[in-house]
Amino acid sequence: MQSTTAPVLEIKGLHKAYGELEVLKGIDFAAKRGDVVSLIGSSGSGKSTLLRCCNLLEVPQDGDILFDGTAVSWSGAGPKRRPSDPAQVTAMRTNLSMVFQQFNLWAHMTILQNVMEAPLTVLKQDRDMVESRARKLLAKVGIGDKCDVYPAQLSGGQQQRAAIARALAMEPKALLFDEPTSALDPELEQEVIRVIKDLAIEGRTMVIVTHDMAMARDVSDHVIFLHNGLIEEEGHPQDLFTNPRSTRLRQFLSAVAA
Repeated sequence: MQSTTAPVLEIKGLHKAYGELEVLKGIDFAAKRGDVVSLIGSSGSGKSTLLRCCNLLEVPQDGDILFDGTAVSWSGAGPKRRPSDPAQVTAMRTNLSMVFQQFNLWAHMTILQNVMEAPLTVLKQDRDMVESRARKLLAKVGIGDKCDVYPAQLSGGQQQRAAIARALAMEPKALLFDEPTSALDPELEQEVIRVIKDLAIEGRTMVIVTHDMAMARDVSDHVIFLHNGLIEEEGHPQDLFTNPRSTRLRQFLSAVAA
C-alpha cells in the first residue's frame, strides 16, 4: 500500500564503520506510511547494521536519520558521534518496534507479561487496558491460548509470534524485522510469514531484513539489494526478481534459488 505522506523513516547518506571496516558506505532509502521495504543481500552486506541504525541501536558516523520528517540531532563527529537528545531516542525506539532473529523474550515472564511489560513501564498505560490489548494481539498472531505459559514452553515459531505481538503492543508507527524467520525450521517459518503477510495487508509500515526471497517478493512494496555496504539495486519486487539489472543481483538470486 503506497502512501503520499512524508516518510515514517528516511535515511540519507548513512555511513557506519567498525574501526577500519566500513560496513555502510552511503545509504539512502525511505519507508512511507504503509510501505513494506525489504532489505536483501548476502551475509556481511550491511543489512542488519542498517536496520539497527534505523532505531539507533547502532550509531552511524555520518548521514541523517529522519523520523516523521524530523532529523535525529547529533553531537560530536565520526567515532565520537552520538545522539544529543535522549528523549528523541526514546521516542524513536518507542515508535520503531524491533523484532529480533532470536526472539529476545524475557524467560522469567509469561507470554502475556512479556507483551504487557513495555506499555506498562515505558508508556505508563492503564494495566487493564494493556492486558486487554495484549490478549487480543496474542489471539491475532494465533497464540491466544498461550497467555499463561513461559517462552521455554513454546516452539520457535510461537516465540517469534509472541515477539511480534510484543512489538505491536507499543502501537508503533513502523515495525523493524531483523531476519525474523532465519532461526526457524521451514514449517515454523511459515507460521511467522503468515503473520507478517497479514500485517502487510493491514497496511503496517515495515522494514524487513530477510533471507526469504519468496516473502520479500510477496509482501514488499520496495526491495533493496545491498552489496558491500552499498545499494546495488532497488525497486519493485516484480522488477528485481524477474528482471534484475545488475550482474551481482543475478548471481545472488541464482545462489539463493539453488
